[in-house]
Amino acid sequence: MRQWLLPVSGVLRATSNAALWLAGFGLVAMTAIVAFQVYMRFIVNASPSWTEGAAIMLMSWFVFLGAAVGVRENFHMGFDVLLYVLPKGAKGALRVISDIAVFAFAFGMIFYGGQLAIRGWSVNIPVLHVPQTMTYLPIVISGFLMCLYALERILLRLAGEPVDEPPAELVTEA
Repeated sequence: MRQWLLPVSGVLRATSNAALWLAGFGLVAMTAIVAFQVYMRFIVNASPSWTEGAAIMLMSWFVFLGAAVGVRENFHMGFDVLLYVLPKGAKGALRVISDIAVFAFAFGMIFYGGQLAIRGWSVNIPVLHVPQTMTYLPIVISGFLMCLYALERILLRLAGEPVDEPPAELVTEA
């Protein structure tokens, strides 16, 4: 299993990096659009109609892409209290349960976000002239990536890879 899992993990790392770069670009673009909107509204006194809609859409994209990256990097929210009191053998099982819960939630994002995206295809956002689906598509894409990343973590753990260990650069010496 390891001979095909590690190359696939490399591809998933590349998708995570791409999602992180897209999210970062979206954050910068949204900041520039909001700054432009403030300038146009308060200095020029002529606020463009498209800026608010574009900023909100970009925000949904970078938030959901960032959440998917958080799943891959194990930065998503969790209750770590039990990990400190359980024996070492039980910690792995608890992390598998956590990954299964993330997978199930992400699958729900795909399913229900997909329904929203399909319904929104025929509705245009007037100020942006794009289908409303573009607002819901990040839910579906993020859910798909989260499913992949949670499944990757489960399979790597089953293959004996140290997915639950913090990266070496984060470990500080006492």
